[in-house]
Amino acid sequence: MEQAGARDAAVRQPHASVRVPYQGGYRPDGRDGTDDGCDEGPGPVRRHSVRVQVLDALRAALVDGDMIPGRVYSAPALGERFGVSATPVREAMQQLAVEGAVEVVPNRGFRVCVRTARELAELAEVRALIEVPVMLRLARTVPADRWAALRPQADATVRAAATGDRAAYADADRAFHHAVLALAGNRQLLTVADDLHRRSQWPMTRAAGARTPGQVSDRAVLVADAAEHTALLEALIAQDLPVVQSLVREHFAGAEV
Repeated sequence: MEQAGARDAAVRQPHASVRVPYQGGYRPDGRDGTDDGCDEGPGPVRRHSVRVQVLDALRAALVDGDMIPGRVYSAPALGERFGVSATPVREAMQQLAVEGAVEVVPNRGFRVCVRTARELAELAEVRALIEVPVMLRLARTVPADRWAALRPQADATVRAAATGDRAAYADADRAFHHAVLALAGNRQLLTVADDLHRRSQWPMTRAAGARTPGQVSDRAVLVADAAEHTALLEALIAQDLPVVQSLVREHFAGAEV
């Protein structure tokens, strides 16, 4: 599925439980042809703004589940697939290590961290402790016209959810929350909230698309989450504080996207 912006060149498509493009096509075993136990990851990107593009593509692969939690990926192998040297890949991976998405494996590469349901619940709780009071304060002080100006961000989450594309939705979701919190005028708040939000979007141990019987689809989860954005914004525009409070708390209680 094609990604917007920097990810347009990193075209990925499903194969079994993981999508692993490379320049010559798709290998059925998801390997890079070496015996180092490392997997190759997603495919080529354009060379301008290389590090940023590689970082964006890797983040998208993590959110989508294309890079499997617990598996090791080598920078040279990833660089070969992206059509770049290993240096920008290492730099991007180091940033992901700071963000808690991967860990360094000496002499091998980077292992995708395993994110458990408990860890995601803890992240959602911390996000709620920070964002809920701020949103409720803003609901009492920000005029309706400023909330109405955020319709494009809310609509973007709805469009992304409709595609079922987790990476596109993750970007739109963060943009919406960022736009809301930006109204507080606190740059430190935005930095902390953005970091927590991104960490909460890394996948759990199950492979992308794998579900237990009776479990709702990823697309249904995204659509429901996006609908909460729209409902919240409408309540903020109407300055209906009881509904705002209910929606905000409900949104964070189920935050896992």
